[in-house]
Amino acid sequence: MSKVEEFEELRPLLFSIAYRILGSVGEAEDAVQETWLRFDGSATRPASTKALLSAAVTRISIDVLRSARVRREAYVGPWFPEPLLADPYQDPERSAELADSVSMAALVLLERLSPLERAVFVLREVFGFGFDDVAAAVGRSEAACRQLLVRARRHMEAGRPRFEAVRKEREELASRFFDALREGDVAGLRELLAADVSMVGDGGGKAPQLARAVIGAENVARLLASVFPWMARIDVTFEPHEVNGQPGAIFLDRDGKVLHILALDVLDGQIQTIRSVINPDKLGHVGPVADAWAIDRAMRQARRPTDQAEART
Repeated sequence: MSKVEEFEELRPLLFSIAYRILGSVGEAEDAVQETWLRFDGSATRPASTKALLSAAVTRISIDVLRSARVRREAYVGPWFPEPLLADPYQDPERSAELADSVSMAALVLLERLSPLERAVFVLREVFGFGFDDVAAAVGRSEAACRQLLVRARRHMEAGRPRFEAVRKEREELASRFFDALREGDVAGLRELLAADVSMVGDGGGKAPQLARAVIGAENVARLLASVFPWMARIDVTFEPHEVNGQPGAIFLDRDGKVLHILALDVLDGQIQTIRSVINPDKLGHVGPVADAWAIDRAMRQARRPTDQAEART
């Protein structure tokens, strides 16, 4: 097998490692490309190409994450990972770990970890690497890696329970949710939301977003039911799509450009969190990006006659 063939066979794994460490599709793709350049420039053939490349992409991702954390500390509003519509790496023996670790909720929790804790957790807990390979990847002893993993697990386990809903149940709930959204059905939406559900937006200061999180089933249901009919009037549509392993949807303007992506956290038969990613910097890998500010102005213009009529009454 040639170097190129070896690398291409491992590319899905390398991307999946890098994405979970970085939470960014673009940065993960860059890390994988840099890994290839280093591999291609090396004259030696390793005993295990998988171990070598996994270690290389991990070290590159750690370095990128350390600089990215400075930017994220100054980020406007809440930070969410770039939406991932499909994980390229599949392993039937670790399907539960892979699906759980790529969810928006898990990636947001991973932000609490140090870069080393995050890398160790991803390699060991998600992909099942041995401690010898983990230690080689992060440049620490096996004992130190075990301690890093203990701290990482503590943070992750304190943050949330694992998702338990089977795929069919999630899909059925999501279908009902999006039907109710299309119809502006407050009661139908409220029935599907957890009592303490939260709806949060990530515009990064580059697109319209919620001023603060909206909390509670009644508040979230009324907000959704009041906004989407007006979006539909200016030809905004949505396509249900799995987002980071959970139900979600891609919202499109009349030209088919991506406006924002909605991701749902589902647990115990209810929607626990709704996350909206509208920062254009995080949507370019999905397709051409819509002008969210123009959509916002068009919605306000469409609502103006109704607002004026309500004011007169």
